[in-house]
Amino acid sequence: MRREALLNLVRGFLMGSADTVPGVSGGTIALLVGIYERLVHAISEAARALGAALRGRFQEARARFLGIDWLLIVPLLVGLLVAVVSLARLVEYLLEERPQDMAGVFFGLVAASVWVAWTMIRRPTAQHAVIAVVVGIGTFFLLALRAGDVTDPPIWAILGSGALAVCAMILPGISGSFILLMLGMYEFVISAVNDRDIGTLAIFALGAVIGLAVFSTVLDAALKRYHDLIVAALVGLMLGSLRVLWPWPDGVDSADLGAPPADDWVLPVALAIVSAAIVVGLTLLARRAPRRVEAAQPTE
Repeated sequence: MRREALLNLVRGFLMGSADTVPGVSGGTIALLVGIYERLVHAISEAARALGAALRGRFQEARARFLGIDWLLIVPLLVGLLVAVVSLARLVEYLLEERPQDMAGVFFGLVAASVWVAWTMIRRPTAQHAVIAVVVGIGTFFLLALRAGDVTDPPIWAILGSGALAVCAMILPGISGSFILLMLGMYEFVISAVNDRDIGTLAIFALGAVIGLAVFSTVLDAALKRYHDLIVAALVGLMLGSLRVLWPWPDGVDSADLGAPPADDWVLPVALAIVSAAIVVGLTLLARRAPRRVEAAQPTE
């Protein structure tokens, strides 16, 4: 149990690290480390428990509350929060000083994650490929949209941005940070984190709780009923999201595409290849481990 809790703490830290980068989704990391469906279900159960309590059904709320996968949720949340608070300034610096290199790393990670997600489809067909391509194209053009930075947003805007951003955080391919960029709220929220603006962060968190409660319930039901179709759509989201991770001309701070410069492409490409290879290698090792355990078990 301690080992599982520690592992989930690390998973949460990785998710939080990803969520601080515009263009990288914590949902992609959850998918990559094998906890995506478990996480969505746990969040959905928490939302149902809260809904039952608000309706006065306290016995149902208690039963659902006790059934939540707390061994996953608590360490994951702690790791996520630690990452966001501790890495916000570092990520802000790297995005400003080394945007192409950062984009190369995450481009490789997400590109490899597309393959990981596709292998999760239980019975892949041409229909799933069409869904992935259509969603990918739609996401590609959607991510070209941008809004100007908002300097003094009203409370409803902070609340709404929290709800939308957290929904994106559990969708592989679209990051909560990039949703904030599209809304013009990224700089405002990052500044609130760095300045420890508790009031603003509380309003943002309330919006996140509301958005997460509604969206996780819908997504959990969809995964149970239409697993392969939903995973195919998630593959498309990740494919389309590669637009904002293309390292040129302006790295992760731009959705504009350009050709690699003749004198500055080797390191971003090398980092993309290395990060993709690490993802593929770790995934293959993780999938072979259960087979080795089964092979080592004595037969009766």
